[in-house]
Amino acid sequence: MTRIALVCPGKPILRERADAVLALAEAEFPRAELCFSKQCFEHDGHFAGSDDARLEAFVNAANDAQYDAVWFAMGGYGAARIAADAMARLGDEARDKTYLGYSDAGVLLSALYRDRIGTPVHGPLAGDVRREGGDDAIRRVLRYLSGQETAPEPLDAQPTVAFNLMTLAMLVGTDLMPDLSGHVVMVEEVAEHLYAIDRLFFHVTQHLRGCAGIRLGRITEVPKNDRPFGCDEVAIAQYWCDRSGIPYLGRADIGHDAANRIVPFGVEARASRS
Repeated sequence: MTRIALVCPGKPILRERADAVLALAEAEFPRAELCFSKQCFEHDGHFAGSDDARLEAFVNAANDAQYDAVWFAMGGYGAARIAADAMARLGDEARDKTYLGYSDAGVLLSALYRDRIGTPVHGPLAGDVRREGGDDAIRRVLRYLSGQETAPEPLDAQPTVAFNLMTLAMLVGTDLMPDLSGHVVMVEEVAEHLYAIDRLFFHVTQHLRGCAGIRLGRITEVPKNDRPFGCDEVAIAQYWCDRSGIPYLGRADIGHDAANRIVPFGVEARASRS
């Protein structure tokens, strides 16, 4: 039996989405036991409960020996407010778990990877169940967490990480950022103007010199601006990689959508599941 705790470090999940995930797991993954923290359904302004409530939910799940994995149910800003305090409170039980999510949850994945705690993994959120193709995204996660398949995204020989671009831009230069020297860095983004994508690449590439290269995931739902930017997201990534001396390695199959692939951080995680 694989026991999976679900928490929301940012915004709450709708109850009907959680119920849909539970129903799918019960019908198709009888060896997976999912437990949503009650904190996932709390509301405190933008957040799924207060900072203290979100912190306690994550730390309790991570330190609880009965759980094999912690799955982030939703993204939405909030993880940065609890990540440093959370890392300071994680014990030995937290080191044996898989932690899976993306978007703003990348803040916690980054901090875990920096501190070599558990296995951080970029992959779909439970809340993605209501996206088009969402059931398949949930199946992808449950197969992975149950040990039924390895990560389907083709990965380089170098250690790999994957982030939302805005989240990564907020992380670089902070105490939560790991050393990504020699890593392939995959990035994706949603709902940002192309000039904002350019600005984000300008910023992050200044902090990623020494990485093995950048792979560009999907840049989706780009708002219409009052004038054309003049080049697309691929040209933007290539431009800033060239300016920074970072190899541009092509596209990656990640994004803010149900097709978002699973990417374990580092190389040890891949080797252990082969």
